[in-house]
Amino acid sequence: MLKRLFSYIIPINIHKQKSSVSKNLEITWANGELVLDSKNTNYSYGSLQRILRKGLDSIGFKTILKMEHILVLGVAGGSVIKTLTEEIKFKGRITGVEIDPEIIKIANSYFNLDKISNLEIVIDDAFEFVLKTKNKYNLIIIDIFQDTTMPNFLFEEFFQNRTCFLLKNKGIILFNTMCLSDKDNLRNKKYLESVNTELYTARTIPRVEEHNELIILEKK
Repeated sequence: MLKRLFSYIIPINIHKQKSSVSKNLEITWANGELVLDSKNTNYSYGSLQRILRKGLDSIGFKTILKMEHILVLGVAGGSVIKTLTEEIKFKGRITGVEIDPEIIKIANSYFNLDKISNLEIVIDDAFEFVLKTKNKYNLIIIDIFQDTTMPNFLFEEFFQNRTCFLLKNKGIILFNTMCLSDKDNLRNKKYLESVNTELYTARTIPRVEEHNELIILEKK
């Protein structure tokens, strides 16, 4: 495909779409792969896939393979789900929660997300979903952005406690955050300080792809 070849020289946009939730969405060939971007940042594949893959690698692919049920809060184009199913070969249940139905349409059309047999997509607000769900999970991946900003509720103690409550024994939370300012760094520091260290261990992988920090909580 010519567009794919030329994308090694210059990014080639092939689709633009407006969304009431995510505003501007674009599909682009970049360095030989399709990526999903918002106005100012990468939403799926490209750098985001590398960021979350690093977190999954830190947890351990062998550990993930033994899991039964993974929850992904913030699906976008589904790059982390592709890493789980295609690279790690995870065969257990995956539940993906995404607030924007337009993104899921794009993910199905360009990235064949609807072809993944062990994936269930739920169109819902992540905060509402974690309040309602009756399931427990081995791994919860939190990857929620509105362009370059992150909703405040993600860092509130109530949300942290609720997601931790949803973990099975020895369960893990992988939380992708973006740090663009000292305010963001302080926000992450406060989040980590609020972790109940008697019940959970907390660690970070800082400055992944320059601006991202991964927070990993593990249930003791």
